[in-house]
Amino acid sequence: MQLEKLKPTEKTIAVLPFVNMSGSEEMEYFSDGITEEIINALASIEHLKVTSRTSSFYFKNKNIPITQIAKELNVATILEGSVRLAAKTIRITAQLIHAEEDFHFWSETWDRKLENIFEIQDEISLLIAEKLREQYGHFEIQEHLVEKKTESLDAYEFFLKGRFHFNKWNPVDARKAIDFFEKAIALDPNHTDSLVGLADAYSFFAVTELMPREEAWTKSREYMNKAYSLSPENAGVHYLLANFSFFYNADFQAAFRHGLRAVELKSNYPEAQQFVSMLFMLSGEMDKAKQHLEMAHTVDPLSQETLFYRAYYNYRFEDYSETLKLYDECLEKNSYNIPAYIVRSYCLLKMGQYDEAINFLGKMPKEIVVHDERLGTICIANILKGDEAETEQYFTQLLEEAQKPTSFQAHSYLYLAYANMGKNDEAFAWLDKAIKLKSSVLLLSYTDPLAEQLKNDSRYEKYRKKLYQHSEAVIKPSSEKPPLLDSETADIYTEKLIRFISEEEPFLVPNLSLRSLADQVEIHPNKLSWLLNERMGKNFNEFINYYRIEYFKKLAVDPENSHISLIGLAYESGFNSKTVFNTYFKKETGMPPKEFLKHKGSFL
Repeated sequence: MQLEKLKPTEKTIAVLPFVNMSGSEEMEYFSDGITEEIINALASIEHLKVTSRTSSFYFKNKNIPITQIAKELNVATILEGSVRLAAKTIRITAQLIHAEEDFHFWSETWDRKLENIFEIQDEISLLIAEKLREQYGHFEIQEHLVEKKTESLDAYEFFLKGRFHFNKWNPVDARKAIDFFEKAIALDPNHTDSLVGLADAYSFFAVTELMPREEAWTKSREYMNKAYSLSPENAGVHYLLANFSFFYNADFQAAFRHGLRAVELKSNYPEAQQFVSMLFMLSGEMDKAKQHLEMAHTVDPLSQETLFYRAYYNYRFEDYSETLKLYDECLEKNSYNIPAYIVRSYCLLKMGQYDEAINFLGKMPKEIVVHDERLGTICIANILKGDEAETEQYFTQLLEEAQKPTSFQAHSYLYLAYANMGKNDEAFAWLDKAIKLKSSVLLLSYTDPLAEQLKNDSRYEKYRKKLYQHSEAVIKPSSEKPPLLDSETADIYTEKLIRFISEEEPFLVPNLSLRSLADQVEIHPNKLSWLLNERMGKNFNEFINYYRIEYFKKLAVDPENSHISLIGLAYESGFNSKTVFNTYFKKETGMPPKEFLKHKGSFL
């Protein structure tokens, strides 16, 4: 079952990695950091879909046309820019591009002192949000989108360096990240983002078992607790607590609670959406799993992790042919994707291709082979083949390995082995032991399609409820908010706005903004935005440019202006861009300006 790719709405944007213009590759961390901060700030705006970092950064240093990028990311708008850092000053440029028509409808440059970095990020993010609203329609904008997270600029720089390395997702850079995060914490013990970074890095080492499991999880939980005490409403903290609850405590209920809280706090959070989707898959609620997975795919369409979960969804949906195709795509992009190898081999087993599954596992790069994963999968393959001699050999090894308290992979495969041998009593007896050991991998395997032979056993449903019980949760649609203005007040402001436009002609000011017009009409910008879109059916730019075009028409048909060029008349009418003028003129009149002039007599 494939996920639907919806047509992009106008309120969608991708922030491409800002170009590092500082003349040093060492400063790459800073331009990447600025980009991420703007992504996170814009993602906090309700009803604005912002492509996640992973998919946006896919295009870093790639010479690909904007229209193609927008198509691949399924967005209407692209933001691109650059950062130049010199001594203690910073220059940032940014421009917004309407992707379908490929024209820049706004650009700006800022020269500021580095010590005001958070104020700069807030100023830029707010202005970008304003321009998006003016161009595409109403959404409410908070007074601030970026908060000051530390008084120590050095701590913030260490944090950016740590995040820069951790985003490379390999052990060497993860250790460098830990070092930078620790330096940030030494300067500011209450820097929540650095505490979250440390918790995330140690959980990476715990899950990959590149560090002793107990040591890594203990350190990760220590930093989670500190971050939670400082910021209990931090979506990243809840996502990490969800992972800890699942992979360490084998506590599905707590994992579900924290996962749901993470996506409630930050809907544009693909990792959390995917995690919640997986929990719904495990509990058999495939419709809800699909909803969360589609949310993740909307904001992170090019992520390898999103691709993996799409494949896993199809595996759980028992669409094995589609699963194979998607996992082949996963492995084509990353030949070291361990889970993709494993679940793809499960597909082959479910399709009855037992030897193919064994041979496929043999193709795994030796350095990523997990002994118990390979042992368990080959054991099940031989059970299904009916090869008694091979089954006895591998089952004996698996049974011995499973006696170790922390061999969670072996615990899971022993359960699946019993299930496929038709030994239901042994399967459930072993299940009791594994639950007492907090064998977290079992949560992944209990409802796996490879365990389907147990599903007709009366005990199966009892254990399923015990393992996956959670309070009823659904994806809450955005609650209908009451109108920002009641009907009577809206009528009063509409009349006041139209009168002001007609008498004062503010549209002749080229840099007129929604916020400045709101100040002049004495109305809150959010309310003016609502009034224009909900009562008048136009966004701000359509509303203002309509008046500019009408003014242009009057100038164009006046013989006294025959010596002035078309673009000159456009500038006289309040436009400051030839492209924007031509675009809106054709949209309003159905013809280009030159065509209008040929028939201007008919407009008199």
